[in-house]
Order: sequence, then C-alpha cells, then structure tokens
Amino acid sequence: MDLTAADVAGMIDLSAVRTPDDEQRIRELAAAARRHECILATALTSHIPLLVELLGDAPHVGVGGNIAFPSGSGTVKMKLAEARELIAMGCDELDLVMDVGLFRSGKLRKVEDEIRTIVDAAEGRPVKVIIECHWLTDDEIRKACELCLRARPAFVKTSTGWTPTGATPANVALIKSCVGDEIQIKASGGIRGLEALVEMYRLGARRFGIGLGHEAAVFDALAELPGGAVAI
Repeated sequence: MDLTAADVAGMIDLSAVRTPDDEQRIRELAAAARRHECILATALTSHIPLLVELLGDAPHVGVGGNIAFPSGSGTVKMKLAEARELIAMGCDELDLVMDVGLFRSGKLRKVEDEIRTIVDAAEGRPVKVIIECHWLTDDEIRKACELCLRARPAFVKTSTGWTPTGATPANVALIKSCVGDEIQIKASGGIRGLEALVEMYRLGARRFGIGLGHEAAVFDALAELPGGAVAI
C-alpha cells in the first residue's frame, strides 16, 4: 500500500504546546492544520478557546486538549474538572498524562482508576494516555499498557514531547507487542520528518504528534516522491 499526503495528514496531531507559545503561534498552528488538513490541532489549555474559534469553519480539523500536562500530577478531581472544562470549550479529543510518579510508586490501581475516570468523562471522545516512556523501563511500559488495556482509552501515547527522548522505534514496537490491535498507538516526541513517521507507522503507530514547524519537512518529502506517496 501507499501513504499519500492526505493519509499522513489524517494521522497527524499538529501541536503548539510549549511554554512560550503565544497567540501568534496558535494562529500559525490553526493555519498550518487547515492547510495540510491535519486530523487534529492541539494547544495548551488557555489557548483552546482561540484555537476552537480559528478552526470553527474547518470541521475536518479537530481540536485536542491536554490534561495534567506535562507532569501527570494532580488529584483525580482536578483532572476530571480539567477534562470537563476542555470538553465545554469544544475539544474533540483529550490527551491525559499518566501520573508517572504514582505509577512508579506502585500505585497501579489508583492510576488505572484515574484513566478510567477520564475515559468515562470523555463520553466517547478519544482519550490518549501519555505514559511518558522516557522515564519508564521496558517492564514498566508493559505494566502501563496493561493498565490501559483494562481502562480502555483509545490510544497509548509515547510522550508529551517535554522529555529528553520521545517516540523511539523500540518503544513503539514494545507498546504494539503489548496492546496488539486492542488500543491504537500515538507516537509523539522527536518526530521530525517523513522517514521517522514511516518507520513508526510500520511498527504499528497510527497517530503522530508533531510540533508546529516540523510538519513542513514531512509534507515536503512526500511532495518530492513519485506520485506524492510513500510505499509501505
């Protein structure tokens, strides 16, 4: 099979979620997401109302919000309130940062219950659980995937993009070996071009978190290929 630019755009969550991202960056985010017809644009919470407004006449581009970003810390009541607020603002999808500190402290049931609570609150909207692979051993990644298999989010996500490493082939392959086809995989953090995206796709990822500005390299590379598509 071949992946066209439209196929790739339909798997890209384009983001502007860094501390210095201001309203101008959000306007650039919305314009780029519209231009490439990305499936989702995501920003930090205070910018969500503007992003929803800018994409109001582009129903093919969804808006994503982040819960407990980037640390995963907070009480379940805080996370639930954040989820409800993001939904009220108009978010179509939610990315939840797993509480890595609680998880690594052995509070697995508590972490699982938090994930399930947010999945339930989303009322059918896709929830992506960011397990932040950089801070986990392979065995901990497996345990995090097991939690997700029970709590049933739509995606397991590799990273916030705020850690020294993000999506790696090894981590995507490991997650795929754990979740199979039960939960989808979002590769996020450090994807800077088409080659990395295609490698992650072949390993099982079906959504890709890409920071604003890096999407150009992906689509430029596709445009240079015969037929504008890459063979898989």
